[in-house]
Amino acid sequence: MATGLSLHIGLNSVDPAHYSGWAGPLSACEADAQDMEAIARARGAKPTRLLTAAATRQAVIKAIGSAAKTLKTGDYFLLSYSGHGGQVKDTSGDESDGTDETWCLYDGQLIDDEIYQLFAKFASGVRILVLSDSCHSGTVTRDLLVRAAGVDGAPRAMPLDVALKVYRDNRAFYDGLQAGLRKIHESPALAAASQQLGTPVAPQTAQAAYWISQHVRLGVQASVVLISGCQDNQVSLDGAFNGAFTGRLLQVWGNGAFKGNHVQFHQAIVAGMPPTQTPNLFTYGPAVATFQGQRPFSV
Repeated sequence: MATGLSLHIGLNSVDPAHYSGWAGPLSACEADAQDMEAIARARGAKPTRLLTAAATRQAVIKAIGSAAKTLKTGDYFLLSYSGHGGQVKDTSGDESDGTDETWCLYDGQLIDDEIYQLFAKFASGVRILVLSDSCHSGTVTRDLLVRAAGVDGAPRAMPLDVALKVYRDNRAFYDGLQAGLRKIHESPALAAASQQLGTPVAPQTAQAAYWISQHVRLGVQASVVLISGCQDNQVSLDGAFNGAFTGRLLQVWGNGAFKGNHVQFHQAIVAGMPPTQTPNLFTYGPAVATFQGQRPFSV
């Protein structure tokens, strides 16, 4: 029998001491995490919940790393995040817009490349479902998301001026993280994977950026399905109790009444969302087609 673990992260605020005086208040993220935890528990997964001040970088990285050490081929990991999305300057050359997307954890941001590297620690054949109710979340594990204007409600996005100030005030910290990630990109494995892709290694070129994005994905041997709160040019909205995306997800799930697969689950969620917020489906890793054809939350 497969083992199921889950991690549920919800932040109704962040620590102003790291975020240059900005607390990023939200209303519904803790409730989102609690509701996703209830689903995981009902489906036979062993959950861990990290809310607001407990959702530090160290705690999140440790929890994901612990799951990676525990789970084996065929096992299941559910990761849900509700909170602000952000950006930091990209120094590894793999982002065409010069910024990496982040999850805003309590005491610092978790960079998209870091998420990839954490997933690369999972054994081949582990199934990972990521539910990200945040802005900059259409492909939070890699791609640029542009904040849309003119949308009613509170967006779960760190304002650009705050993002720039946070990076400036913590530049040594974030550049240090990027330097560590760059060492991975420049490792001997890069040349081998480049040959496999048929793409020459040429730092600071479009080909190199393409290669790096593919290389990071090649390093992930788990099957990953991400269903996120919005598309690249949209924002995910907060709510009075649940976020707009999580609220609709819970409605579609219907306490387990939903019997379709991940693709159908995504389609049903989208069908009930306003045109200003269209959840995205993003997949990568070996055998991901088989995984996305399974029922959501199936340990």
